[in-house]
Amino acid sequence: MKKFYITTSIIYTNAFPHLGAAFEFIQADVLARYHKALGEDVFFLTGTDEHGSKIAKKAKELNKNPQDFVDEVSGKFRELTKVLNLSNNDFIRTTDKKRHWPTVKKVWLKLEENGDIYKKKYKGLYCVGCEAFIKEKDLIDNKCPIHKVKPDIVEEENHFFKLSKYLPEIKEKIEKNEIEIIPQTRKNEVLGFIKQGLEDISFSRSKQSLKWGFSVPGDPDFTIYVWVDALTNYISAIGYAQENRQFKKYWPADVHCIGKDILKFHALIWPAMLLSLELPLPKKIFVHGFITVDGQKMSKSLGNVIDPFELVEKYSSAGSPQVGTDAVRYFLLREIPSAEDGDFTYEKFEQRYNSDLANGVGNLLSRVRVMADNLKIKKLEIDLKFKIKNLKLKNKIRETKSSYKKNLENFRFNETLRAIWDLISFCDKYIEKERPWEDENYELRIKNQGVINDLLVALDNIAELLQPFLPETSDRIIKEIARDKKTGKFKNKKGKLLFPKLN
Repeated sequence: MKKFYITTSIIYTNAFPHLGAAFEFIQADVLARYHKALGEDVFFLTGTDEHGSKIAKKAKELNKNPQDFVDEVSGKFRELTKVLNLSNNDFIRTTDKKRHWPTVKKVWLKLEENGDIYKKKYKGLYCVGCEAFIKEKDLIDNKCPIHKVKPDIVEEENHFFKLSKYLPEIKEKIEKNEIEIIPQTRKNEVLGFIKQGLEDISFSRSKQSLKWGFSVPGDPDFTIYVWVDALTNYISAIGYAQENRQFKKYWPADVHCIGKDILKFHALIWPAMLLSLELPLPKKIFVHGFITVDGQKMSKSLGNVIDPFELVEKYSSAGSPQVGTDAVRYFLLREIPSAEDGDFTYEKFEQRYNSDLANGVGNLLSRVRVMADNLKIKKLEIDLKFKIKNLKLKNKIRETKSSYKKNLENFRFNETLRAIWDLISFCDKYIEKERPWEDENYELRIKNQGVINDLLVALDNIAELLQPFLPETSDRIIKEIARDKKTGKFKNKKGKLLFPKLN
């Protein structure tokens, strides 16, 4: 069986979950579910990144022990995986000394053994928000371009990693798409970093400046750089330290799903570490953008941070927990361009909900159920091998499946959903043209039964296509048309509205 190993980035635990984290979780889940539906052996990993300066600082501000603080925040992210109905196989935590630390230690010692770690004194600008040293030339108005704050001046002796040693090989592999970076603009960005020239990178901090983290093996006066600790999660979770069967089976990662702000770490530092470790490189790095709220960056000071728990709960009141979860999944995947920035407003959310979910797929299912009931069709014999009477509908389903596969395998989630909704719209037009509620005579009644049969097969296909995106909705559709996979029979079964319309 072909394997498929996909990861999200592990989310930094200096704050509780917001909509951006939910976006990445859901994108990765769609890919995991899609590949599972293809019959592949899927391993889907997510988790939390729990060391570093930002966390130590935040815990101190809250007068909390760092471990207690990250336990609380990590618990919320684990809860979010359930609320969003993710299919992840594992959830790794970087404070896990039994599962994670052995890999961090092994990686460090291997890098050292291969001559890629050395000590030197260094003075530079350190952005706590980025957890990284940055160059003066990259500042805007003397501030970090991402976090809009002045970096600290840090002068200390640190362990450095020979990043520069591996850049030529990484450049060649990226250019040849041996590491495929999606979209192309992000690939160009990484090649631009290399062209500008990158120096070796600090891989530790003194214990005096940072205590919250793992100590450098054999040199306890230093703390391992948070990104060394964080990036190794992708191999610690599957057993690199033990070199077990699971690690040999799933590595390398088929897809790392990440945000654009951590591209450099995943496309340059992580491949360099893997080359030093003599391990295969990840096959693809998919990079998504940011979500703004009413055109502005999410910020506590602006009071516009969207809590995904509250969002799901707000729209669950429209029907059931499934309604809220799938409504949030749908909006993020349909409204936000897959690899670009996108905007959230409650107005946009409710427009999508009413037009696409309530009046779209929900209305189609309801109409077909009612028409089948009015025709007193209780059990319909259907040939599921696309022997639909209406040739145009048959071709439309085939066209949709082709577009679906092409778009989804190119990470265009919004375009994939657009194709499905085009099919839903086509079915609505088919109903209006054929008017199967008119049954003045026997011949017309027989024709109408054929129309309903066609529509049930179409709904069955729509449910199958929706499964990676809206898994509960997909299950509801199949349950309500009650398809028996063995016999190919449909049984009309009434249920609650799929997506009750919002007032």
